[in-house]
Amino acid sequence: MRNQCLRLLLLRCHSPSQPRISQVHHLRSFTSSLLHAPARAPLAIPIPFALRRRFTSSPEFAVAPPKPPSDQATLLAEIFAKPEMSVDEIKSDLDDKNVIMSHDLILNVLKNPDIDPDVAKRIFNWVSGSQSEILSSNSYNLMIGILGANGLVKETWELIDIMKKKGYGVKKGAFLRISERFMKDGASDEVEKLKDLYATGSASRKDNDVAGGDSGGSDCVRVCEIIGKQVWGDDVEKQLKELNVEFSSDLVTRVLGTLEVDPNKALIFFRWIEECGVFEHDQHSYNALARVLGKEDHSQKFWRFVDEMRSEGHEMARETYVSVSQQFLKKKMTEDAVNLYEFAANGGNKPSVEDCTLLLKKIVASKELDMDLFLKVVEVFKANGNSFTDNILDGVVKSLISVGRMNECNRILAAMKEAGYVPSGALQRKVAFKLGRFGETGKALEFVDKMVPSSDYMTWISLVKGFCEEQNLEGASLGVEKMVKKLGASTCGGRPLAFLVGTYCQKNKPLRAYKLLSKMVNEEGLRPWHSTYRTLTRSLLARKHFKEALGVMCMMKNQGYPPDLDSFIPYLAKRGTTEDALTFTQGMMSKRRPATHVFLRLFEAYLSAGRQSEAHDFLAKCPSHIKDHADVLDLFSSKNSGATEKKAAGVAV
Repeated sequence: MRNQCLRLLLLRCHSPSQPRISQVHHLRSFTSSLLHAPARAPLAIPIPFALRRRFTSSPEFAVAPPKPPSDQATLLAEIFAKPEMSVDEIKSDLDDKNVIMSHDLILNVLKNPDIDPDVAKRIFNWVSGSQSEILSSNSYNLMIGILGANGLVKETWELIDIMKKKGYGVKKGAFLRISERFMKDGASDEVEKLKDLYATGSASRKDNDVAGGDSGGSDCVRVCEIIGKQVWGDDVEKQLKELNVEFSSDLVTRVLGTLEVDPNKALIFFRWIEECGVFEHDQHSYNALARVLGKEDHSQKFWRFVDEMRSEGHEMARETYVSVSQQFLKKKMTEDAVNLYEFAANGGNKPSVEDCTLLLKKIVASKELDMDLFLKVVEVFKANGNSFTDNILDGVVKSLISVGRMNECNRILAAMKEAGYVPSGALQRKVAFKLGRFGETGKALEFVDKMVPSSDYMTWISLVKGFCEEQNLEGASLGVEKMVKKLGASTCGGRPLAFLVGTYCQKNKPLRAYKLLSKMVNEEGLRPWHSTYRTLTRSLLARKHFKEALGVMCMMKNQGYPPDLDSFIPYLAKRGTTEDALTFTQGMMSKRRPATHVFLRLFEAYLSAGRQSEAHDFLAKCPSHIKDHADVLDLFSSKNSGATEKKAAGVAV
C-alpha cells in the first residue's frame, strides 16, 4: 500500500498534464508523511536550537555540494599569490572579496592544473590551521599530487605521514602522478617506497575515487541510474535490492549528492534504505540530505528535516552550514540564512566570525534593511561568547556604501553598541569621513554628536573632510560650527578651516568662504593657517573682490601673520588703480611706520607691467619720505634713462 502511494505521488509529479499547484500540494503532503512516519515518535517543531550535543566530523565521507563559481577559486588563488601578507590582511582580503572557504572550493582550487605549488601550499596550510574540518581525503590527495608532481619529495612524504595519522590513504590518481615525477627525476627508491605503501592497502576502498577503480563509485552510478530513470515504485525497490550492494555511509552520501537534482527522490531513497533495514543513517548521510534539501526554493522541508537530524543526536557539519547558507543568500532567503546561523550557533559546530560578517553584510545590502534580522545575528554572535571587531564593522560599512544606505550606519552602530562594541578611534574617523562623504548631513552630524567622545578632535576633522570631498559646503560649514561649539576655538586649530575654505574656493565661491572665515575669526576666535588666508586672498582677487581681500589682510595682521605680498602686488600691477595701491599700502602700515620695501616692490611691478603713468600717479600721492627715498629715486631714474635710450635708438634707426 505504501509503495502504491509512492507511485501515485511520483506519477502525478511527473505528469505534464497535472497543474503545478497540485504537484506542490501532493509533494508537501507526502514529505510531511515521510518526515512523521509511524515508525518514529511524532516530531514536534519547536524552536530547533535547544539541543547542544557536540559531534565530530569525518570529512572523508562528505559529499561536496556543487562547485562554486570558478571566479571564487580565482579570487582565492589571487589572494594567496601574495606571499608577504599577514594573517589579518588575508582575513580582510577574504572578507572584502566575499570568499568563503569550503570543501568544494578547496577541491576546485587544487584541481586546477595550472595552480602554482607555492600558492597551493599557502592555501592548504591556511585551511589546515584555521578550518581543518573542511579538508578531506580528496583534499589531501590532491595536495600530495601537486607536491609530488613538482618534485617536492620531502614535503610529499611529510604530508603523507599526516594523512596516515588521519586514516587517509593514497589514491590511485595521486599515486600515478607522484610516481611519474619521481621516476622522471630518477628517484627509484622513492618510487619503490611509494609502491610499497600503496600495495599495503593504505588506499582503502572508502578512500578510492571512481577514477581509481572504486567499486563504491560504480555502485553509486548503478543505484542512481535505477532511481533517476524511473518513477519510484515496487520495481525500483526490487531492482535496488537485486543489486546486492552494501549501503555504506560513503555510498549513501554519494547517492544523495548525485540525486540533488531531484530532492524528492533523494528524500524517498533516504527513508527507504532505513525502513528496509539495510542502513542506519548517521551524521554524514543526514548532512548529505540536508545539503540537498537546502537547495530547494521552499525551506519548510529543510527545517523539519534538520530538526529531526538534531533530535536524532546528529549535528550539522560545517560544510553543510556553508553550502546551505550560500544557497539561501543566493536566493535572497535572508531570514532563512539568519535562522540557519542561529541553528548552527546553538550546535556543536559553531559558525565562524567570517560567517557572521558575511551575514551582516548581506542583511544591510538586502533590498530592504531588516533591523530585526540584524539584531538577531548580533545577539546570537554575542551569546556565543564572541566580540565584535573593527573588521566586522568596516565590512558592514562598505556594504552600506555599496547600496547607497550609509544613512543607516547610526542604527547599525547603536545595535552593535548594545552588544558591547565600541569602534576604535581610527575606525570612528573612517566612519565619520564616509558619513560625510556618502551620508546625509543630519545623520553625519548625529554620529559625531552622539556616538563620538566630545574630545575626539580627529573624528570631527574626518567628518569635515568627508563633507568637503563630497563638496557638501553646507554640511562642512555646520560641522565646523558645531565642532567649535563642542571643542572650543583653541582646540579646533586651522585644519577644518583649511578644508572648508579650500573647497569653497575650488567651487569659485570665495565670498561665502570670506563670510564664514570672518565669522570664525572675529566671533569665535579661530586662528586659520597662513596658507588658508593666502588661498582665500588669491581666490578673491582672481574674481576682483579687492575689498574683501583687504579684509583678509586685516585679519592676518591682527593675528600676527605677515602680509600676502605675493598675491596683492601682481594683482595691483595689472589691474589695480592708484587708489587701490594707496589703500593697500595704508593697510600695510604697522605702528604708523610705512613699509618702504612694499612701495619699492609696487613701483617695480607697475613699471615692469608697462604702466609708467600709473606708477608716477601713485608716486605723486605717496608720503614725502617715499618720494625722496634714494632707492625710489634710483628706480625711477634708471627706468626713465632706459626709456630715453630706447627712444633715441629708435630715432637713430
